[in-house]
Amino acid sequence: MTETPAKPAAKKTATKTATKTTTAARKTTAEKAPAKKTAAAKAPAAKPAAAKKTTAKKAPAKAPAKKAAPARKPESRVAMVRRARRINRELAELYPYAHPELDFGNPFELLVATVLSAQTTDLRVNQTTPRLFAVCPTPEDMAAIPPEQLEELIRPTGFFRAKAKSLIGLSTALRDRFGGEVPGRLEDLVTLPGVGRKTANVVLGNAFGVPGITVDTHFGRLARRFGWTTAQDAEKVEADVAEIFPKSEWTMLSHRVVFHGRRVCHSRKPACGACPVAPLCPSYGEGETDPEKAKKLLKYELGGQPGQRLKPPADYPGQPALPLAAS
Repeated sequence: MTETPAKPAAKKTATKTATKTTTAARKTTAEKAPAKKTAAAKAPAAKPAAAKKTTAKKAPAKAPAKKAAPARKPESRVAMVRRARRINRELAELYPYAHPELDFGNPFELLVATVLSAQTTDLRVNQTTPRLFAVCPTPEDMAAIPPEQLEELIRPTGFFRAKAKSLIGLSTALRDRFGGEVPGRLEDLVTLPGVGRKTANVVLGNAFGVPGITVDTHFGRLARRFGWTTAQDAEKVEADVAEIFPKSEWTMLSHRVVFHGRRVCHSRKPACGACPVAPLCPSYGEGETDPEKAKKLLKYELGGQPGQRLKPPADYPGQPALPLAAS
C-alpha cells in the first residue's frame, strides 16, 4: 500500500514535462515567426535592388550617343566656278536652240515687247503685239496714239494703264532725244520710262549683240539654287554671276537658264528627277525626284506642248504657240 502515493507524483512530473515542452514549442514558434516576418519584410526591398542592378546593366547600352554626321566641307570658290561652268555646258547641250521667247522684228519691237512682259507671260505678250505693231509700227506712231486706244490694244497683258504710260513716254523720248532709234548703250536705255537693267540687257543682247545678263524671276531663282549667289536683289545677282562666266557667255547663259527655269526647274515643284544637271545641283531634292513623276512636270517642248512664240526660230523643236483668238 506504500507504493500507491507515487503515481500522482509521476503524473505531476509528466504534466510539468509536457508544460515545459509546450512552452518551449511556443517559444520556438514565437522565435521563428519573427524570422519569417523579417524575411517577408526584406523580400520587397530585395526587388528594387534587383531592379537597380538591372538598370545599371542596361545603362551602358543607352549611354553612348550617336555620333553626328561630319559637317559637309564648304565648297571652295574655284570648285563652285568649275561646277557653274559645267552646268552652263550641260544646259547648252540640252537647249542648243535657246533664244529670246519674245517675237520681234527690230529693236523697237523688242523693247516694247520686253516692257509689256512685266507681270505676265511672254506667250501673252506675243499674242498681243501683232495687233499693236500693226497700229504703231514706229516710236513716232506710238508717241502720238491716244492713251485710251493704246490701253485697249495692250489690255491682255495686264497693268495696261501703267504700261501704256511707259510706252508713250519711251516712244516720245526715242522720237525727241534719239531720232526715233533705239540706242545701243545701257546708260541711254535705262533713261527711258519703264526701262531698267533687265529690259536694257534683253535689248542689248538680242538686238545689238552686246553681252548682258538678264535677271528675271527664273534666272534669279536658278542662280540661287545652283549656289552661284545668295542675293535677292537683281543687280547683285547680275554682278555675282558676271564674275563667274566670261562676258561672251552672258547672253546665251541667260537664255539657257531661263529656258531651264520655265521647263524643268519650276518655282513651286521643280522636276528634279528629270533634270540633266541634277548631279551638279546643291538644291537637288527640293522637287519631285521620282523620274516618272518628274517627267509629267516638264513644260513646253520638253512636255510635248507648244512654246511661247508664235514665230519661233527655225531650229526650235517644239510647236508654235497659238494666236490669242485661237488659244
